[in-house]
Amino acid sequence: MADEDTGGAERMEVSTELPQTPQRLASWWDQQVDFYTTFSHHLAQLVPEIYFAEMDPDLEKQEENVQMSIFTPLEWYLFGENPDICLEKLKHSGAFQLCGKVFKSGETTYSCRDCAIDPTCVLCMDCFQNSVHKNHRYKMHTSTGGGFCDCGDTEAWKTGPFCINHEPGRAGTTKENSRCPLNEEVIAQARKIFPSVIKYIVDMTIWEEEKELPLELQIREKSDRYYCVLFNDEHHSYDHVIYSLQRALDCELAEAQLHTTAIDKEGRRAVKAGAYAACQEAKEDIKSHSENVSQHPLHVEVLHSEVMAHQKFALRLGSWMNKIMSYSSDFRQIFCQACLREEPGSENPCLISKLMLWDAKLYKGARKILHELIFSSFFMEMEYKKLFAMEFVKYYKQLQKEYISDDHDRNISVTALSVQMFTVPTLARHLIEEQNVISVITETLLEVLPEYLDRNNKFNFQGYSQDKLGRVYAVICDLKYILISKPTVWTERLRVQFLEGFRSFLKILTCMQGMEEIRRQVGQHIEVDPDWEAAIAIQMQLKNILLMFQEWCACDEELLLVAYKECHKAVMRCSTNFMSSSKTVVQLCGHTLRTKSYRVSEDLVSIHLPLSRTLAGLHVRLSRLGAVSRLHEFVPFEDFQIEVLVEYPLRCLVLVAQVVAEMWRRNGLSLISQVFYYQDVKCREEMYDKDIIMLQIGASLMDPNTFLLLVLQRYELVDAFNKTISTKDQDLIKQYNTLIEEMLQVLIYIVGERYVPGVGNVTKEEVTMREIIHLLCIEPMPHSAIAKNLPENENNETGLESVINKVATFKKHNMSVPLRAEHMQKKRRKQENKDEALPPPPPPEFCPAFSKVINLLNCDIMMYILRTIFERAIDTESNLWTEGMLQMAFHILALGLLEEKQQLQKAPEEEVTFDFYHKASRLGSSAMNAQNIQMLLEKLRGVPQLEGQKDMITWILQMFDMVKRLREKSCLLVATTSGSESIRSDEITHDKEKAERKRKAEAARLHRQKIMAQMSALQKNFIETHKLMYDNTSEMPGKEDSIMEEESTPAVSDYSRIALGPKRGPSVTEKEVLTCILCQEEQEVKIENNAMVLSACVQKSTALTQHRGKPIELSGETLDPLFMHPDLAYGTYTGSCGHVMHAVCWQKYFEAVQLSSQQRIHVDLFDLENGEYLCPLCKSLCNTVIPIIPLQPQKINSENAEALAQVLTLARWIQTVLARISGYNRKHAKGENPAIPILFTQGMGDSTFEFHSILSFGVQSLLKYSNSIKEMVILFATTIFRIGLKVPPDETDSRIPMMTWSTCAFTLQAIENLLGDEGKPLFGALQNRQHNGLKALMQFAVAQRSTCPQVLIQKHLVRLLSVVLPNLKSEDTPCLLSIDLFHVLVGAVLAFPTLYCDDTVDLQPSSVGSSYNHLYLFHLITMAHILQILLTIDTGLPLAQVQEDSEEARSASSFFEEVSRYTNGCIGCGIPGWYLWVSLKSGITPYLRCAALFFHYLLGVTPPEELLANSSEEEYSALCSYLSLPTNLFLLFQEYWDTIRPLLQRWCSDPALLNCLKQKSTVVRYPRKRNSLIELPDDYSCLLNQASHFRCPRSADDERKHPVLCLFCGAILCSQNVCCQEIMNGEEVGACIFHALHCGAGVCIFLKIRECKVVLVEGKARGCAYPAPYLDEYGETDPGLKRGNPLHLSHERYRKLHLVWQQHCIIEEIARSQETNQMLPGLNWQLL
Repeated sequence: MADEDTGGAERMEVSTELPQTPQRLASWWDQQVDFYTTFSHHLAQLVPEIYFAEMDPDLEKQEENVQMSIFTPLEWYLFGENPDICLEKLKHSGAFQLCGKVFKSGETTYSCRDCAIDPTCVLCMDCFQNSVHKNHRYKMHTSTGGGFCDCGDTEAWKTGPFCINHEPGRAGTTKENSRCPLNEEVIAQARKIFPSVIKYIVDMTIWEEEKELPLELQIREKSDRYYCVLFNDEHHSYDHVIYSLQRALDCELAEAQLHTTAIDKEGRRAVKAGAYAACQEAKEDIKSHSENVSQHPLHVEVLHSEVMAHQKFALRLGSWMNKIMSYSSDFRQIFCQACLREEPGSENPCLISKLMLWDAKLYKGARKILHELIFSSFFMEMEYKKLFAMEFVKYYKQLQKEYISDDHDRNISVTALSVQMFTVPTLARHLIEEQNVISVITETLLEVLPEYLDRNNKFNFQGYSQDKLGRVYAVICDLKYILISKPTVWTERLRVQFLEGFRSFLKILTCMQGMEEIRRQVGQHIEVDPDWEAAIAIQMQLKNILLMFQEWCACDEELLLVAYKECHKAVMRCSTNFMSSSKTVVQLCGHTLRTKSYRVSEDLVSIHLPLSRTLAGLHVRLSRLGAVSRLHEFVPFEDFQIEVLVEYPLRCLVLVAQVVAEMWRRNGLSLISQVFYYQDVKCREEMYDKDIIMLQIGASLMDPNTFLLLVLQRYELVDAFNKTISTKDQDLIKQYNTLIEEMLQVLIYIVGERYVPGVGNVTKEEVTMREIIHLLCIEPMPHSAIAKNLPENENNETGLESVINKVATFKKHNMSVPLRAEHMQKKRRKQENKDEALPPPPPPEFCPAFSKVINLLNCDIMMYILRTIFERAIDTESNLWTEGMLQMAFHILALGLLEEKQQLQKAPEEEVTFDFYHKASRLGSSAMNAQNIQMLLEKLRGVPQLEGQKDMITWILQMFDMVKRLREKSCLLVATTSGSESIRSDEITHDKEKAERKRKAEAARLHRQKIMAQMSALQKNFIETHKLMYDNTSEMPGKEDSIMEEESTPAVSDYSRIALGPKRGPSVTEKEVLTCILCQEEQEVKIENNAMVLSACVQKSTALTQHRGKPIELSGETLDPLFMHPDLAYGTYTGSCGHVMHAVCWQKYFEAVQLSSQQRIHVDLFDLENGEYLCPLCKSLCNTVIPIIPLQPQKINSENAEALAQVLTLARWIQTVLARISGYNRKHAKGENPAIPILFTQGMGDSTFEFHSILSFGVQSLLKYSNSIKEMVILFATTIFRIGLKVPPDETDSRIPMMTWSTCAFTLQAIENLLGDEGKPLFGALQNRQHNGLKALMQFAVAQRSTCPQVLIQKHLVRLLSVVLPNLKSEDTPCLLSIDLFHVLVGAVLAFPTLYCDDTVDLQPSSVGSSYNHLYLFHLITMAHILQILLTIDTGLPLAQVQEDSEEARSASSFFEEVSRYTNGCIGCGIPGWYLWVSLKSGITPYLRCAALFFHYLLGVTPPEELLANSSEEEYSALCSYLSLPTNLFLLFQEYWDTIRPLLQRWCSDPALLNCLKQKSTVVRYPRKRNSLIELPDDYSCLLNQASHFRCPRSADDERKHPVLCLFCGAILCSQNVCCQEIMNGEEVGACIFHALHCGAGVCIFLKIRECKVVLVEGKARGCAYPAPYLDEYGETDPGLKRGNPLHLSHERYRKLHLVWQQHCIIEEIARSQETNQMLPGLNWQLL
């Protein structure tokens, strides 16, 4: 390294000769003659010095040096004065009219469906927010990078081309100074400087020599310092590259990752520095290592350090150029001129073309800068854009070929710029006229696809490479861009060139016509499915292009006719072999047909016929223009050969029919897939639909009998109709029947399908309306599904919005638009007692060119076909018919009759030549038993199998009558009577039928009623006999109410609805018999029986936190969980799904799950090591079980209670407790001098209290639990401890009981909070699972005490009591304001019975004793809580209206004065009493509600009625009575004043408390505020806007980011990105997972802003998607912004998400989702 430094010193000396300041340097340059040489010389000296350290550069210093020694002098030289002043001036002179912002990958772009010329016209976020389009029908999309904002481009928008910022003539930019005030000198300087700068940039960028520099830059002696440079490619994955680097360079993983990230971002990176030989060796190493991993070696080069430096600087100079050009249009123009200047007399292309041609060889970083240069120069100036486009087209073939063989993505290739030029309408016309760009593109296509041509010159894509074809699609896309907007004015030149392009496009179609032909497999199944995807994919790509070509041709009659002629010629050229081969003759009904002997089932057939289909499209457009009559001028009749044109599409339809008839099933899936796409909405328009149109053209131009004979022959059905067939082979019969059905279907289409503008007289809107009606007749559909099923045009529009409201109604919720299908229609008609016939609706008229198609209906062969079908249906022997076939035959009949009726109504009878009625009434033959169709129909009515078709037959016969009457109108007088009679008789039979129907319907209704009554009786009986099962296992909605009612059944007087104190009511318990969901056996719950358990899930939760986002201490090792801080930052929540198992059954089940998961290979949904499993019944995620322990009923003897009341006052109770505690202290401190709390100060001294006096309040012996229950208790307690503290399980840890109490308290608080949030009553609305879970949890907590050492619990109890009894205070007692007192209450109540324990005998308090203990503990803690609330009252609130002085308000004032005295005036006195009282009441209610829940589940005392119903007024007084409190809470203090005053003084004078009060900011106020998910904006684009301003905190570049919003706290994170990963316990985790650990204790809800998806995550490696709360106007979400419609917040959806969180169901949702999507490989959640 030393010699490098000395080298550095020498270098600095060299440069001292140059003038020092930028100003001087600029003037020195001014004196030189040749600027380029001088400038090169300057760069040659400085650049290698500045960019010396390539491996780990000091970027800031580099930047500073470059500015100082190169850019600032350049700017001085350019402006001739201080550049900062000039640039500032330029900046304020006039806004651009073009925005020109270049999109990065992942940015949101907006398009306007009302105003954009085509979908490629987009706006950036800022322009959109400031434009008129914000209130139009806009679409949002995520950019793939590389496009630019079209704001200000008048050609891109029909209206509103400018946003407010780019509007010309905006305030402040008057006309004269809107052009930059550049003086002539600056322009002259620019003309001098720019060419040199550009030449340097281009030369260095395309420099190929690895070791040498260009001559003008070689002025220093050459150092031996080289770099081994690794380039990016798309073959190797991240891991491949990291692996190769680690092996070759022997470096750390982190370093290899750093290199790889840089390579991926920049495109190249120096990975080793040193002498040439060393770098060469590294290069070979990397290559060989990378070849081991994949076929291609990595691209590595060894570059001289100076080459590297100059290349790097060239790009930096490019960015500088970008900056300078952004100031003035003149600069841009000078730049463009310099780039386009060709060297006189040389063959070389101009500079910009050089760059374009070199593009495929450049690396990512260089490409980006060069493309930005093009964007900021050429694309901002219209005339230069045109010149650039011409250069681009000039080299188009070469550029595309290089792109196709390159492996970089499209968005960083120069070919991606085509969309910016080809979609500009004027430019597109210009390119077609001047350079015939259509031919250029199509020829390029033909040149890149020849490897796929077979020897017949047809494409064959077998064994194609998907990547390569994907690149070819880019060329096809360019064709679409050129054609996207039709010209309005046609010049002669445009005509000629367009036709030239069209001819060249027909060449491609010729190669596709009949490609990939297939032959039916007979005997053996095909071995390998051929590749069919490529051909279909190209067909899809071409669909819109074919339509656009047809639209362009149809702009002008002459043009269309010439194009038609060309297309016809091409079709004929492809059909030569059809004319030459041998013929067969077919005869039927006296008509003959000579045709080629060809069978679809034996010969080759292809589904790809783009030429024939294009011809059909052109024919329809001719018909629309009414120019079919001129066709013979261009294509003489004798050359037209319609039967040749019809042949191929007909074969294709026959192929489809045979596939349906399962004749091709040995050809495998590929054919089925092709047929699917052939008829699918994505391809149908240019495949299936056009084939039908071609047949309609055939039917309109051929003799109808000949046409039908041809169809019969191709469908291979001539024999089937020749009566010759009598077979018993069922398969063959089925096959024939299917083919006949398919053929009839196609005939119906040919005659009846007139909803194509040009075939029938209809408009585009009518076509769309009919499509929608058909879709909705199948089923109700959401808007997006309808849109998906409608064909899109080239602008991706379906025309749905304009007509949808005419034909359908939108209903919220079921998200669909209801109309019903055929059977629904039938059902409805049945209910309304109408006949069930569903005749075809009268179709619209054919256009004149197609008017002859209807002759198919009344030709001989059609009649023959119909007659044959009807005869077979009547013949009992025949099985050659199906009901479907008959339906179609009826349909054809109906079409014929409707047609004749319409014609007769329009014209007089003698003019109507369409004689369907006569033909149908004619007899079939001259034989004796011959029948006409009408007779056959009469007979069919009697066939029993055809009951369903009866109405249709009746309708057809009525139509026959009607047509007959219309025919006979002329001789009307004769027929009046008979006609009316026949009608009357018709009516009579009709009425009879109606009456009969009515009778049947009534009978059916009575029968139904009878059955329903029987069923409900059986049901009741069943419920009675299995009552217990219904009580315990069913989870029916509404069940919760019944539980509560049962509990309140005993008629108990009101006083007993009190939970605390001597008046405590009786516990209501009933015998519980539960059924195990695993073994289905019942068992009664008793404490001596084997345990039964509830499946449960314990989880950490931050749902109640008051300080969202406060970092959580995660080290559970040292945490002391006895006291909970009042901000409830996080707690441990226990939830259950309420399903019961035997403990033994559960253990077996869990072991079985463990076993099966060891044998399974795929990743598990749950973490067995943490005890997780899915509930066997409901599949909720669980991680433990709660033992079910029955409530021990306790009766209070009222006399004892009364007697005790006299003796046991609060003061006495406190002293007894203190005496007991000090006694224990003495015992445990044997031998030492015990530290007894000084109990007896302040008037409490009375030696009568001693150790045993507590026992005199009544004792009873301890309960004995069965071992099985104890085991389960320990198991559950350990789980709570393990999960709550995130520590390894340890059954002996002293913190286990603390965690038990903590989870009880927290779970109660969470449930109370949820009920309050939903506005539900406290007891009446609990779900069954919550009710069962709480009951089990409280009884478990009681039992848990007995499984721990009592001394331990006594210690905890003393610490808990020390909060309210200052005598017990020790140094670790926290201050009153930093404790949640409800947690203290739960802990104290549950631990209190340990004071009764003794060495010799285990006792517990009697019912009376415990009722007093509960009462006094509760009162003491409540008083402390009242003080907490009043001390933290928010005095800053505006005081509302003054209320009248009440008793409560007076007591509040006096009490508050007292407190204020004790705190030495730390709290103010001026707060009115009524305000204190209102605040106290609202502040203490949540605590009282929690306490009521707690004591109810602990003791089982029935709560008052008011708490079961929803009434907030009475709730407060009911709570007070249940908890033995006075409604005026200050009376508590009065009642106990003597005892409580000293305590109050000590509480208030605690220095820690006074300290808390001084730091106002940190105190928690009551009631605590309810958490909700953050507020989201109503309009989704506001969120996208926020995301677009998001900058990753850790990386300077603005590469693509995935901004993700935390819905708990509103933080925006950078997700799925290496820059923001954190290391946790040695594993890498993504930013979201890391955030979730702190924000939601591992559980969190995120919104991925750019994709509009919500994700729920839990722990390190689990998560699932969830529907986002943003919906479009049709009530649908839009994940990934695929549809891009405007989205608005649905409050209902968001509320649902809020409840998922507050009900602690996130884990459950994730487990459910993973359960359903097991097979899908999931996201790597860990790196989210």
